[in-house]
Amino acid sequence: MTQQIALKLAVAQDRHGALLRHPALAAATVREQHHLVSIYYDTRRMALRRAGILLRLRRHGASWLQTVKRQDDSRGGLTQRPEWQAPYRNHFDFSHVDDAELRDWLQKDKIAGRLAAIFETNIRRTVWQLDPDPDTRLLVKLDRGWIASNGRRDTLSELELQLVSGSLDSLYALALQLAQRLALPPLLLSKAERGYRLFLNIQPAPVKAGEVPIDAAHTPLAAFRLIAVDCLSHLQLNHDGAVSSDDPEYIHQMRVATRRLRAALRMFGPVLPEGFAEQLVPPMRELMRALGQARDLDVLMAEIVAPVAAALPDEPRLTDLASALTNRLYVARADTRRVMQQPAYGQLLLTAGSLLLRAPFIEPPDASPEAPFLLQFADHRLGRLLKKLREYADAARIDYPPSLHQLRIGIKRLRYAIEFSSSIIPGKAGAAIIKRLAGLQEELGQLNDLASAGTLLMTCAGRDSHLREAVTLVGGWHGQRHAALLDDIPHKLKLIRGLKLPRLSVHATKKHE
Repeated sequence: MTQQIALKLAVAQDRHGALLRHPALAAATVREQHHLVSIYYDTRRMALRRAGILLRLRRHGASWLQTVKRQDDSRGGLTQRPEWQAPYRNHFDFSHVDDAELRDWLQKDKIAGRLAAIFETNIRRTVWQLDPDPDTRLLVKLDRGWIASNGRRDTLSELELQLVSGSLDSLYALALQLAQRLALPPLLLSKAERGYRLFLNIQPAPVKAGEVPIDAAHTPLAAFRLIAVDCLSHLQLNHDGAVSSDDPEYIHQMRVATRRLRAALRMFGPVLPEGFAEQLVPPMRELMRALGQARDLDVLMAEIVAPVAAALPDEPRLTDLASALTNRLYVARADTRRVMQQPAYGQLLLTAGSLLLRAPFIEPPDASPEAPFLLQFADHRLGRLLKKLREYADAARIDYPPSLHQLRIGIKRLRYAIEFSSSIIPGKAGAAIIKRLAGLQEELGQLNDLASAGTLLMTCAGRDSHLREAVTLVGGWHGQRHAALLDDIPHKLKLIRGLKLPRLSVHATKKHE
């Protein structure tokens, strides 16, 4: 058995030339090229996939090599997993797998007797061997080719940095060096996962945030690491869709991911290492600006202008306003794609990934404190957020929109913090308060969208009196809803003042076992 440690990065097909000329690769002690054909196997019911096992045959000259891999850990593009290789002699043989439980499972008739080819990859691989010091050896592998299954085919273009010897720091140092000139964000979907999706004909779709399984036995820093890695994965899993699709939900989910990460940085701020947040927040600002601008225009079109245009289809001024807004929206989306395809985007994710793999986030097993430490920390931070929210509620004024916007921000921060803590909240108390906060956030969000719509639409209209009249029509059409939302503010403030935090418990994590 060998332990493979590799960092997978996405590289655009039109950037292969720039990568091949990168000065960091000029120091390679060895450079090779290989043509690799691989066939992946599973049962028709995907038993191996469900168990986190990969089975592959790869052509090696005139012969074939059999590989079994266990998908133990893959976070932020970094993969650490054991693998077993052996020559393939016209039948699968798992006797070389020294994990007895896995070997016995693979040899069962319902597994070994039902294996079938699921998908195939065909790639041209360029390999560089780098030996930056006597104790460090790194392999850089550029894969270009295709993956096919069930008559469907997709292109492959990815970079893998493999750690043969040395520290993880050297792996990330090389990745960041390469990413100075190229956009190289971590690649979260492996060849195998993409192959399975082709086989099952799973269509791309926006990915929402899930529950982070923190445990009461974790330290606050260990809990933060899990949350931060989840936020970064949430961000990156929506990246390709945001770049290649006009579906606004991808950009919305990326915006949610950045906001969740920002909320986590605030919540865990007192225990984070000095200077940690400062390494992430500044490079996040340009991304957050671009995502926010595109998202605001998407909402303006879908929820403010489109309903009025649909209600008044014969009004040419509204048609012209919608056209002017669409032009601005396309420009904003193009700007967002530009930002997401710049080297800085990949550098942000790689920097975060490298920091989260170091002390104090990764601690020896005996360094963990008693379980209540995380509970006490989370309870204290949630209490502070609730106190701050009540202060915003006391300061809120119906005639001053910025105060209502600040109130919404306070609701959102508390909601994210409770979502982060949901796995240590027993019963349904966490889900209940999250639902209530989400409802409050949604209504205040509608109010904020209406309050800011006039300024944004007037910017689109410019000095065109025709378009300015359309803005007035839009404002009048939404006037009744705006008034109703304002009238409901006193009730919302009363609900906020009556909010009570759910109890945290060390026993709540048992529901995830």
